[in-house]
Amino acid sequence: MPAEAAHLRELGDLVLVELPGGIRAWAPTRHRLLKSLLSDDRVSKDPRQHWELWRSGWLASHPEAHWAYNWTGVQNMFTAYGPDLGRLRKLVSPAFTARRTAAMQPAIDKLTGDLLDALSLVPPGEPVDLRARFAHPLPMGVICDLFGLQEAERTEVSRFIEVIMDTTTAPEQAGTVLARTQTALAGLVARKRETPGEDLTSTLIAARDTDDDRLSEQELVDTLVLILGAGHETTVNLIGNAAVALLDHPDQLAKVTSGEVPWSNVVEETLRWAPSITHLPLRFAVSDIDAGGATVKAGEAILGTFGAVGWDPEFHGDSAHLFDVTRTPSKHLAFGHGVHHCLGAPLARAEAVTALPALFQRFPEMRLAGPVAEMAPFPSFVSHGHRAPMVHPGPAA
Repeated sequence: MPAEAAHLRELGDLVLVELPGGIRAWAPTRHRLLKSLLSDDRVSKDPRQHWELWRSGWLASHPEAHWAYNWTGVQNMFTAYGPDLGRLRKLVSPAFTARRTAAMQPAIDKLTGDLLDALSLVPPGEPVDLRARFAHPLPMGVICDLFGLQEAERTEVSRFIEVIMDTTTAPEQAGTVLARTQTALAGLVARKRETPGEDLTSTLIAARDTDDDRLSEQELVDTLVLILGAGHETTVNLIGNAAVALLDHPDQLAKVTSGEVPWSNVVEETLRWAPSITHLPLRFAVSDIDAGGATVKAGEAILGTFGAVGWDPEFHGDSAHLFDVTRTPSKHLAFGHGVHHCLGAPLARAEAVTALPALFQRFPEMRLAGPVAEMAPFPSFVSHGHRAPMVHPGPAA
């Protein structure tokens, strides 16, 4: 990634790139420029109103670009613009209060402990997949508890998350899984409408059924889809990327385990240096925008380049390419900026700052099973993480 980011910066502050399926988009290479575009009223996330490829029918007739439909075709906060965005955030934000996040802490603690207990049973010298055994099931358990999902429903939504994040998935498979997930979540809504609880789904239903600016039924289901993707996979990669980075930089790990540096620094540095979402599709120019020495025409797409701008030396200094937990936590953009800033950021931070110290305290001799360079990346240009980061939890046999 550092070489790619540096190459893009050499090409300019705003570079036209081609994404899978032949979709072209403008890629900001500087922190200041991406931050400016994220808060610009002339930039929308609604493809139905503002993306020329959607309005012209091009996207519908090009199945090789179907991944973009999965990312932009839902109707929720992720794709809303203007008054609709304000309405949706007003309705959804009560589900992400500080009180609700704090109330999740006992569940996070218990899930973390249970997963570490299971890891402790691994025979000495046997490698394990840290993603599959720890980084993935922790946020999955948290989000399922948050939703009020039953065990049978959890399998369906887990499958959806893996497929939607994998941008190499065949279009017909991705579409089928998305449709099945929407059906499963519609069933969850029906069940929670009959027997509401203290979960997030019930809170959203209350907003749907009682507020004058209510959620439509489609917006309600698609909001649950959004929270599933944004609230789970991003935390999986945050935990996994942080653990691998620390194991690959033992000097940095020592500073944290000794108490010299707080674990919150690890979380923020990982979000900057190895953000869970490296490229976020897509935003669209509402009108012509002159920026970064180029002109983005109305109807053209803009890519959220969170990975590239995290390595921008203009903002983060000449050592931006280095993982350094002693760095003063920067105002990175990993959770977005402006009106689309992630509502679930406090919950993701709470999970990571609980999971990481517990992991290294339980397994102080944990080590990588092989070089990081040989770890296969998760197959996605959107999600940034390792497919199967193998580690030895305990001492050698």
